[in-house]
Amino acid sequence: MQKRENLLYVGIDLHKESHTAVMVNCWNEKLEVVVIENKPSEFKKLAEKVNKKSNHLGLEPIYGLENAYGYGRSLAVWLIEKGYIVKDINPALAYDQRKSAPMLRKNDEHDAYCVATVLINQLHTLPDAKPKDNEWTLAQLVNRRDLLVKDGIRFKNGLHEQISMAYPSYSKFFSEIDGKCAMYFWKTYPSPDHLQEKTPEDLTVEFKEISPIIRKDKAEMILDCIQHDGNTFREYQESRDFITTSLVRDLEHQKEELAGLDKEIEKILLSFDYKLTSMPGIGTSIASKLIAEIGDIRRFPSADKLARFAGVAPVKFSSAGKGKEQSSRQGNRQLHGLFYFLAVTMVSKPKNGVPNHPVFYDYYMRKIGEGKTKSQALVCIMRRLVNIVYGMMKNKTEYREPVLKEEQ
Repeated sequence: MQKRENLLYVGIDLHKESHTAVMVNCWNEKLEVVVIENKPSEFKKLAEKVNKKSNHLGLEPIYGLENAYGYGRSLAVWLIEKGYIVKDINPALAYDQRKSAPMLRKNDEHDAYCVATVLINQLHTLPDAKPKDNEWTLAQLVNRRDLLVKDGIRFKNGLHEQISMAYPSYSKFFSEIDGKCAMYFWKTYPSPDHLQEKTPEDLTVEFKEISPIIRKDKAEMILDCIQHDGNTFREYQESRDFITTSLVRDLEHQKEELAGLDKEIEKILLSFDYKLTSMPGIGTSIASKLIAEIGDIRRFPSADKLARFAGVAPVKFSSAGKGKEQSSRQGNRQLHGLFYFLAVTMVSKPKNGVPNHPVFYDYYMRKIGEGKTKSQALVCIMRRLVNIVYGMMKNKTEYREPVLKEEQ
């Protein structure tokens, strides 16, 4: 274990365009300030100045980066590759350090000094920065996918709004507004005016080119609904038709991009050698999100630590020996949401009445039988899921189905 007095502490406040570094000794004395641009050619300049100061003082440099996986990722990777010790500083710790000062100050130099102070005070508990390329790239792909999914929802809502005016009975036409036949229909016939002199036979031939299993009664039903809806033509209909076809083109492009992203995600998941998708309820999308949010599983010594990180573990509030445990509102809320979604999936019962996962459903019902509310029972399921996911990632093993205990 390194002695604090043998180190030169470099706290760095990270930004998109520039980084501010402050060198501090173990007595919290500010020694030098360095400001560099956020680009590799400037990283060498920082290291040279830090090495010069450390050699002069006979100290070993150690770097603390406030969120080494954000704007400072490139710097963290460069420093690690050069053999320097780099610690990841949680922004919440630096914020608490700033708030603890008698007079609140907020500038880049002071923020960097606060990072260095956290580095000194919590030297032996701070995690090493490990910004792996595959983890970072997967997180970028997951973020991109989430944005595309939100775009798709926005486009579909816009399409609903447009075609509801032209086709009041449109919800009867197709099971999904963005299905292949539906997309073809909205794009080719954005309003009833484009269907003049079209017969059920004509529409059926067009639909069969997209979906061979479609039947003639589908075309007959659509044309019959349009006839009973009455005249929906309005002034500037041509402009509204353009909006409809434009939204369809956006949806088509969104689907293509989403399919391409899913292939890239599947490809990069192979580099982790995790087998999360072997567990029922966890597909490629959920697995990629779990890995992206958890990161390097080795930074969690136990499943309890992961549960606390995900905000699943309860927090105890006590004073004078009295108190109670309450559900945590802290932790990674995205990861908390993933475990909540999984828990709901596990205990859900489809229309056939058979639970998605009988073992988890049985455990869920037992907890309710013990007097817990449904929300509390779901938290118990989430905690079990944390243990399972932690074990599968830690040991890179497949999911093993628990044996359902039979009632005596």
